[in-house]
Amino acid sequence: MNDFLQNITPYQSIGALFAIAFTAHLTLSFILNSIAKHTSKTKNQLDDHLIKAVSPPLKVLIWFGLVFLSISVFKDQIKILASVIAYIDTMPIFIITWGAVRMISGVEAYLIEKDTQIDNDSVRLFSRLARILIIIAIALGVAQYLGFSISGLLTFGGVGGIVMGFAAKDMLSNIFGGLMIQMDKPFSTGDWIRSDKFEGTVEKIGWRMTRIRTFSKNPVYIPNSIFATIPIETPSRMTNRRIKEVIGIRYDDIEQLPVIMSEIEQMLKKHADIDHSQSLRVYFNHFNASSLDFNVYAFTNTINKTTYQKVKEKILLSIAQIITKHNAEIAYPTQTLYIQK
Repeated sequence: MNDFLQNITPYQSIGALFAIAFTAHLTLSFILNSIAKHTSKTKNQLDDHLIKAVSPPLKVLIWFGLVFLSISVFKDQIKILASVIAYIDTMPIFIITWGAVRMISGVEAYLIEKDTQIDNDSVRLFSRLARILIIIAIALGVAQYLGFSISGLLTFGGVGGIVMGFAAKDMLSNIFGGLMIQMDKPFSTGDWIRSDKFEGTVEKIGWRMTRIRTFSKNPVYIPNSIFATIPIETPSRMTNRRIKEVIGIRYDDIEQLPVIMSEIEQMLKKHADIDHSQSLRVYFNHFNASSLDFNVYAFTNTINKTTYQKVKEKILLSIAQIITKHNAEIAYPTQTLYIQK
């Protein structure tokens, strides 16, 4: 047996290793596909994401084993390969790190796809932070293994961080502004927001800026630090839509005004699309230049803009019918001219 092993050339050894790695690759693929078929039948989709995440790193790990053992076979003949092994023996750590990062991304995709109480923006934020922390921790560990001084790196990083902080204070303020948005939740992806400078739907909350799609369908990119300095209104989170109208009738119809307002108020109180738990008021407000103005103030049950417009349209037409029923008219600007004889 020993004579047989001694007669094997390095190239024959590499061929044998390639055959073993190829067989292991096919076997692993078969096992993972079988597991994937089984997990696809379950209600929980988390296992599907995890299997999909770990499959490429495991396959790469097999072929790395082939490369590592092949270099080991020739290291006595090619001296430079001995120093190469000293560096590439840390590659499994990076492959495992890659697998861990992919698993975190798989969990992120699962939580976003699943209808949970966790906000999608928070899921993305913590997923990014977890990936960054894992990569930094592994990088520092490998640096120490290769002989670098971690304390020196941390000291240099602290001094460099101060310098970078002064040089990139605007970028850092935007990053912290993004963190505050994720933590305080003044708005989320998909919300309709409005300020005196912009209005639109939030499409993406990034590390440095937020992308808003205006109602003219143009994208607007806003640095996150802006949101800490201006008031933001989030109309998509409203509980009701308000009807607030000023209606004027002629001075000739002043006697019918109390009856008209009373009937309009009763109509609103009986209207199915009006939220009766909110304020509802119909009151005489102003002696205008050519009209007697009264206010109509109520809240609808719907927050959908299209439905709200239809409800408001019906209510205004009903008010017009009530005014006409009492032989009154809605006023328009008029002037009376007196001619002295």
